[in-house]
Amino acid sequence: MIAIVDYGMGNLRSVSKALEKVGFPGVVTQDGSVIEKADGLVVPGVGAFKKAMENLENLRLVDPILAFIGRGKPFLGICLGLQLLFSESEEFSLSKGLDVFRGKVIRFPFSIPGAPLAKDALKVPHMGWNSVRIVKSVPALDGIREGTHFYFVHSYFPVPADPGIVATKTDYGGEFVSSVGKGNLFACQFHPEKSQSAGLRILANFGRLAQP
Repeated sequence: MIAIVDYGMGNLRSVSKALEKVGFPGVVTQDGSVIEKADGLVVPGVGAFKKAMENLENLRLVDPILAFIGRGKPFLGICLGLQLLFSESEEFSLSKGLDVFRGKVIRFPFSIPGAPLAKDALKVPHMGWNSVRIVKSVPALDGIREGTHFYFVHSYFPVPADPGIVATKTDYGGEFVSSVGKGNLFACQFHPEKSQSAGLRILANFGRLAQP
Protein backbone atom coordinates (compact mmCIF):
# COMPACT_ATOMS: atom_id res chain seq x y z
CA MET A 1 0.00 0.00 0.00
CA ILE A 2 1.29 3.43 -0.99
CA ALA A 3 0.21 6.33 1.22
CA ILE A 4 -0.02 9.84 -0.23
CA VAL A 5 0.17 12.45 2.53
CA ASP A 6 -2.62 15.03 2.50
CA TYR A 7 -1.56 18.08 4.48
CA GLY A 8 -3.76 20.52 2.61
CA MET A 9 -1.17 21.72 0.10
CA GLY A 10 -0.60 18.85 -2.31
CA ASN A 11 -1.57 18.22 -5.91
CA LEU A 12 -3.10 15.02 -4.59
CA ARG A 13 -5.43 14.07 -7.41
CA SER A 14 -2.82 14.28 -10.17
CA VAL A 15 -0.32 12.27 -8.13
CA SER A 16 -2.93 9.67 -7.23
CA LYS A 17 -4.12 9.34 -10.85
CA ALA A 18 -0.56 9.03 -12.16
CA LEU A 19 0.29 6.26 -9.68
CA GLU A 20 -2.93 4.50 -10.60
CA LYS A 21 -2.00 4.74 -14.29
CA VAL A 22 1.28 2.89 -13.73
CA GLY A 23 -0.42 0.19 -11.69
CA PHE A 24 0.33 1.34 -8.16
CA PRO A 25 -2.77 3.09 -6.76
CA GLY A 26 -2.23 5.11 -3.60
CA VAL A 27 -4.30 5.94 -0.55
CA VAL A 28 -4.64 9.66 0.25
CA THR A 29 -4.41 10.08 4.00
CA GLN A 30 -3.95 12.39 6.99
CA ASP A 31 -3.75 9.42 9.37
CA GLY A 32 -0.42 8.68 11.01
CA SER A 33 -1.38 5.03 11.57
CA VAL A 34 -1.93 4.59 7.82
CA ILE A 35 1.51 6.07 7.17
CA GLU A 36 3.01 3.66 9.68
CA LYS A 37 1.53 0.65 7.86
CA ALA A 38 2.38 1.83 4.34
CA ASP A 39 4.87 0.08 2.07
CA GLY A 40 5.67 3.35 0.30
CA LEU A 41 5.10 7.01 1.14
CA VAL A 42 4.61 10.02 -1.13
CA VAL A 43 4.78 13.60 0.13
CA PRO A 44 3.73 15.91 -2.72
CA GLY A 45 3.09 19.61 -2.35
CA VAL A 46 2.77 23.07 -3.78
CA GLY A 47 2.81 26.34 -1.86
CA ALA A 48 4.69 27.96 0.98
CA PHE A 49 7.27 26.08 3.07
CA LYS A 50 6.32 27.60 6.44
CA LYS A 51 2.60 26.93 5.98
CA ALA A 52 3.35 23.36 4.93
CA MET A 53 5.34 22.72 8.11
CA GLU A 54 2.57 24.27 10.20
CA ASN A 55 0.00 22.01 8.58
CA LEU A 56 2.12 18.90 9.12
CA GLU A 57 2.61 19.82 12.77
CA ASN A 58 -1.08 20.62 13.33
CA LEU A 59 -2.08 17.29 11.77
CA ARG A 60 0.56 15.50 13.89
CA LEU A 61 2.17 14.05 10.80
CA VAL A 62 5.78 15.10 11.38
CA ASP A 63 6.69 12.20 13.64
CA PRO A 64 4.99 9.51 11.49
CA ILE A 65 6.78 10.81 8.37
CA LEU A 66 10.16 10.93 10.10
CA ALA A 67 9.62 7.46 11.57
CA PHE A 68 8.71 6.11 8.13
CA ILE A 69 11.85 7.59 6.56
CA GLY A 70 13.91 6.23 9.46
CA ARG A 71 12.74 2.70 8.68
CA GLY A 72 14.30 2.97 5.21
CA LYS A 73 11.10 2.22 3.32
CA PRO A 74 10.54 3.73 -0.17
CA PHE A 75 9.83 7.45 0.10
CA LEU A 76 9.04 9.93 -2.70
CA GLY A 77 9.01 13.70 -2.16
CA ILE A 78 7.69 15.93 -4.94
CA CYS A 79 8.41 19.69 -5.29
CA LEU A 80 7.57 21.15 -1.85
CA GLY A 81 7.83 17.56 -0.61
CA LEU A 82 11.53 17.72 -1.55
CA GLN A 83 12.15 21.09 0.08
CA LEU A 84 10.57 20.06 3.38
CA LEU A 85 13.23 17.39 3.85
CA PHE A 86 15.88 20.05 4.46
CA SER A 87 16.86 21.88 7.63
CA GLU A 88 15.38 25.26 6.77
CA SER A 89 14.00 27.55 4.10
CA GLU A 90 14.48 31.26 3.54
CA GLU A 91 10.98 31.62 2.05
CA PHE A 92 9.31 34.72 3.57
CA SER A 93 11.19 34.25 6.85
CA LEU A 94 13.60 31.57 7.95
CA SER A 95 11.54 28.45 8.68
CA LYS A 96 12.61 25.09 10.06
CA GLY A 97 12.02 21.96 7.98
CA LEU A 98 12.05 18.24 8.73
CA ASP A 99 15.87 18.24 8.85
CA VAL A 100 16.19 14.83 7.20
CA PHE A 101 19.01 16.40 5.20
CA ARG A 102 21.18 19.27 6.33
CA GLY A 103 20.90 22.22 4.00
CA LYS A 104 18.89 25.29 3.12
CA VAL A 105 16.15 26.03 0.60
CA ILE A 106 16.84 29.30 -1.24
CA ARG A 107 15.17 31.44 -3.88
CA PHE A 108 16.28 31.89 -7.45
CA PRO A 109 17.85 35.26 -8.29
CA PHE A 110 15.28 37.55 -9.85
CA SER A 111 15.03 40.73 -11.86
CA ILE A 112 13.17 43.92 -10.86
CA PRO A 113 9.47 43.61 -11.84
CA GLY A 114 8.70 45.67 -14.94
CA ALA A 115 12.35 46.20 -15.83
CA PRO A 116 13.76 44.78 -19.07
CA LEU A 117 15.19 41.32 -18.54
CA ALA A 118 18.95 41.45 -18.32
CA LYS A 119 20.94 38.93 -20.28
CA ASP A 120 21.47 36.79 -17.20
CA ALA A 121 18.13 37.53 -15.48
CA LEU A 122 15.72 34.74 -14.61
CA LYS A 123 11.97 34.62 -14.74
CA VAL A 124 10.72 33.42 -11.38
CA PRO A 125 9.04 31.03 -10.85
CA HIS A 126 11.01 28.62 -12.98
CA MET A 127 8.10 27.11 -14.88
CA GLY A 128 7.97 24.65 -17.76
CA TRP A 129 10.07 21.86 -19.20
CA ASN A 130 13.75 21.54 -18.44
CA SER A 131 16.33 18.78 -18.66
CA VAL A 132 18.22 16.96 -15.92
CA ARG A 133 21.87 16.03 -15.67
CA ILE A 134 22.23 12.74 -13.84
CA VAL A 135 24.81 13.02 -11.06
CA LYS A 136 24.44 9.54 -9.60
CA SER A 137 22.46 6.41 -10.26
CA VAL A 138 19.50 5.81 -7.95
CA PRO A 139 16.66 3.25 -8.26
CA ALA A 140 13.99 5.89 -8.98
CA LEU A 141 15.92 7.02 -12.08
CA ASP A 142 16.22 3.56 -13.60
CA GLY A 143 15.68 3.92 -17.36
CA ILE A 144 15.90 7.73 -17.30
CA ARG A 145 18.40 9.01 -19.83
CA GLU A 146 20.78 11.94 -19.50
CA GLY A 147 19.06 15.12 -20.69
CA THR A 148 15.50 13.87 -20.14
CA HIS A 149 13.03 16.72 -19.71
CA PHE A 150 10.68 17.10 -16.76
CA TYR A 151 8.09 19.70 -15.78
CA PHE A 152 9.01 22.30 -13.15
CA VAL A 153 7.02 24.95 -11.25
CA HIS A 154 9.01 26.51 -8.40
CA SER A 155 10.76 29.61 -7.10
CA TYR A 156 12.94 27.89 -4.49
CA PHE A 157 15.40 25.01 -4.56
CA PRO A 158 17.53 23.13 -1.99
CA VAL A 159 21.25 23.52 -1.38
CA PRO A 160 22.31 20.30 0.38
CA ALA A 161 25.22 20.34 2.81
CA ASP A 162 26.12 16.85 1.60
CA PRO A 163 26.77 16.72 -2.16
CA GLY A 164 26.64 12.94 -1.95
CA ILE A 165 22.82 12.95 -1.87
CA VAL A 166 22.47 14.85 -5.17
CA ALA A 167 20.89 12.68 -7.86
CA THR A 168 20.29 15.23 -10.63
CA LYS A 169 21.01 18.85 -11.42
CA THR A 170 19.25 21.22 -13.81
CA ASP A 171 20.47 24.40 -15.49
CA TYR A 172 18.44 27.56 -14.97
CA GLY A 173 20.86 30.46 -15.03
CA GLY A 174 23.32 28.04 -13.44
CA GLU A 175 22.90 24.53 -12.10
CA PHE A 176 20.63 23.81 -9.15
CA VAL A 177 19.82 20.53 -7.40
CA SER A 178 16.70 19.08 -9.02
CA SER A 179 16.57 15.76 -7.15
CA VAL A 180 18.20 13.93 -4.27
CA GLY A 181 18.47 10.27 -3.42
CA LYS A 182 19.70 8.19 -0.52
CA GLY A 183 18.83 4.52 -0.09
CA ASN A 184 15.12 4.11 -0.83
CA LEU A 185 14.49 7.84 -0.46
CA PHE A 186 14.09 9.91 -3.62
CA ALA A 187 12.80 13.46 -3.86
CA CYS A 188 12.56 15.71 -6.88
CA GLN A 189 11.94 19.39 -7.50
CA PHE A 190 10.17 18.59 -10.77
CA HIS A 191 6.70 17.06 -11.04
CA PRO A 192 6.81 13.46 -12.30
CA GLU A 193 3.00 13.34 -12.33
CA LYS A 194 3.03 16.14 -14.93
CA SER A 195 6.05 14.93 -16.91
CA GLN A 196 4.42 12.45 -19.27
CA SER A 197 6.25 9.18 -20.00
CA ALA A 198 9.49 10.07 -18.18
CA GLY A 199 7.60 11.06 -15.04
CA LEU A 200 5.47 7.94 -15.18
CA ARG A 201 8.66 5.90 -15.41
CA ILE A 202 9.87 7.41 -12.12
CA LEU A 203 6.53 6.72 -10.45
CA ALA A 204 6.57 3.13 -11.73
CA ASN A 205 10.13 2.68 -10.41
CA PHE A 206 8.98 3.96 -7.04
CA GLY A 207 5.92 1.72 -7.08
CA ARG A 208 8.04 -1.36 -7.71
CA LEU A 209 10.32 -0.43 -4.81
CA ALA A 210 7.26 -0.18 -2.57
CA GLN A 211 5.98 -3.67 -3.39
CA PRO A 212 6.06 -5.78 -0.22
